[in-house]
Parts: sequence; C-alpha cells; structure tokens
Amino acid sequence: MTAQTPFDNRAPIPNLDDFLCFAVHATGFAFNRIYRKPLAKLGLTYPQFLVMAALWGADGVSVGALGDKLALDTSTLTPLLKRLEGMGLVERRRAQEDERRVIVSLTGKGSAMRAEVGGIMRCVFDAADLSPEAFVKLTRDIQALRRNLERAAEA
Repeated sequence: MTAQTPFDNRAPIPNLDDFLCFAVHATGFAFNRIYRKPLAKLGLTYPQFLVMAALWGADGVSVGALGDKLALDTSTLTPLLKRLEGMGLVERRRAQEDERRVIVSLTGKGSAMRAEVGGIMRCVFDAADLSPEAFVKLTRDIQALRRNLERAAEA
C-alpha cells in the first residue's frame, strides 16, 4: 500500500497550514512586521525599502527593469516611486534616447541611506534564529522555488 500525499486526489483536503503557498504568503507578512520598526526610523515602508534595495544593487535603471527585478507591475511601482521621489530619495527622468522610457536613479540622500541596511538586515537574521548556513540555504531554496514556479507559469 502506498502512502497518500497532500497531492493525491484520494487524500483529504489538507489544512491551510499544509499549503506551501500559504506558508510563504504568511511568512511575507511576518517579514513585514519584523522590518516595520527599523524601517520606520528611516521613514520607509517595506515595499519602499525593497525598491531602494533594488536601486542600491543597480542604480539608474528603467522603471520596466526595476519592475521586473521586484516582480511588480508599473501600476504598483509608480506610486512607490512617486512617494520616494517626494521624499528626496530617488529621481525619475525620461531617457534621452527614448522618451518613452523612464530612468530611476538614487539621489545623494538615497545613496547615503544604504549605510543603514546592515542593521535592518540583521534584525531579520536574528529573528529567523537560523545558523548562517541554514539562512543562506533557505534563501537559495526559496529563490529556486520561485524560478521553478515562474518557469512553470510561463509554460
């Protein structure tokens, strides 16, 4: 006799806690709660922080490229960018070679904020209560899962 899995049509409907998608979804909210206090000191929300982190990694990119990096569509990203621009952290300008493209760049103030990132990232590491090796492995496993799901969704 073979064991039933949660994926077997004969198996009972799994509890919500058995859904990988729900575990990832709920974990996202937990990250948001962990980040809330340290980011409040910088005047940033978690989504704004993600935009800034993407720009600290690659400054002077198009809105489209930034949206791809963050897995956000333009209608979600544009209000975040407007708010960050109003805070003096980023600037948007039309590309000279193609005015349809908007380039997003960090300001001096936005670049300087990067110095605070270590402490913010440390709060997540401490809250996760994992060894450094387990932390890195889990991050890589989740990245692989995302790639696999995106590939399957495109097929």
